[in-house]
Amino acid sequence: MNIDPELKNLDALFPADFTEDQKAQGKTLFLKNLALESHRFYGGKMQTIPKCGIYGLNWFNVWYTPGVSKISTVIRDNNDASFALSNRGNLVAVVSDSTRVLGDGDCTAPGGLGVMEGKAMLMKYLGGVDAVALCVDSRDEQGKHDPEKLISFVKMAQYSFGAVNLEDISQPNCFKVLDDLREACDIPVWHDDAQGTACITLAGLLNALKLAGKRIGDAKIALLGAGAANTTIARLIIADGGDPAKLIMFDSKGSLHLGRDDVRQDKRNYRKWELCEKTNPGRAASEAEAIKGADVLIALSKPGPNTIKREWVRSMSEKAIVFACANPTPEIWPHAAKEEGAYIVATGRGDFPNQVNNSVCFPGILKGALAVRARKITDGMAIRCAHSIADFSEKRGISPDNIIATMEETDLFAREAADVAQQAIQEGVARVNLSWEQVYHQTKADITAVRTLVEDMKRLGCVKEPPAEVLEKALTEAIAAVRK
Repeated sequence: MNIDPELKNLDALFPADFTEDQKAQGKTLFLKNLALESHRFYGGKMQTIPKCGIYGLNWFNVWYTPGVSKISTVIRDNNDASFALSNRGNLVAVVSDSTRVLGDGDCTAPGGLGVMEGKAMLMKYLGGVDAVALCVDSRDEQGKHDPEKLISFVKMAQYSFGAVNLEDISQPNCFKVLDDLREACDIPVWHDDAQGTACITLAGLLNALKLAGKRIGDAKIALLGAGAANTTIARLIIADGGDPAKLIMFDSKGSLHLGRDDVRQDKRNYRKWELCEKTNPGRAASEAEAIKGADVLIALSKPGPNTIKREWVRSMSEKAIVFACANPTPEIWPHAAKEEGAYIVATGRGDFPNQVNNSVCFPGILKGALAVRARKITDGMAIRCAHSIADFSEKRGISPDNIIATMEETDLFAREAADVAQQAIQEGVARVNLSWEQVYHQTKADITAVRTLVEDMKRLGCVKEPPAEVLEKALTEAIAAVRK
């Protein structure tokens, strides 16, 4: 068994007699198996190393006591000096209570570490941003998850970081945690599941609509799922010109509209109620009714592959756009949606065309916010980032199977950072003013330094390649599981 360690063509790994559905299932199982074996091999993904030089014994006295006393007193007299005199200016806390880890639900506090470390790795490698995983037990004495505990933790810890990335917090707590912290903290607090997913989805939608020859303000859009991600997607679409009267959103109990008293009475779900007030004036009752004739279907709901019915896609408008973004299994397999007439199909997975992946967004937007020491990340900054991604992708070329840039396109992150930094300055939330060129070139330099360091560590043997047996075991087990 000879497996390319770069994993470029996953489909080719599976037997010729596998159907498309079996290959899709096999790829999911293989990647999960490989994740377990690789994490065990490396002992996780992240480590801490110095960024300064040690040139002799007395340099310990510079970096620590007695010399470092000067740093303490300077920061004491001017707290903002901490951004320049420590790593705070390029450091993000990835904070989670692990109550909604991917599609696996409440995994207990330490259960989120794999995802949070992954977030930290992507920030560093893609955006040149340092990050640390902080998984927090937010339960009260009765064992219920209390959003106030998470809010209190972040408020106390904010002075060690330049920004906070919230992750995998269940709804409705996620709404309160984000909104309270955005107002209470003097640094950006960003919820990547909500704002990041919304940003990258808007970017992909803008280019998909261009290819379909449609305008965002004219598009009829159905949204399945009303969690943190889809409610924020709807909000950004409306803010960027979408017609709320042409949006219909569904949660597990039906469509959102002014008649949903259950949502109105639950004060924790105020974000959903805002959409009840604005969207679906015709009160479409069923998914089939809402999707019939729709230009766009955006799903972040129950993992599939049969959550989106084939007949729903068949009933959509000409050149229909389907975003099936549940993880780890999309609500409908891309080949099935295509067979039913979808023009453009996107998912959250990198092993299919058109991955809608917030990893294309958050390293750049956080780097831009950090560069100008922004006090928050506004919806305007997220929309600017979405247009930055869409414009970059369009200039390098887009097609129905390639609507959006990928994580491999390094220059994208520097451009995002520069665009977002300028938006922060325009909105008055930046502490310092830097030109577009300054942010762009500094970000490029930081990303290049990280890539060079990683390659040097691999070359020197400090980071070893996983042995072939690790990949072979993961694949063998995946194939056997599918055949069962």
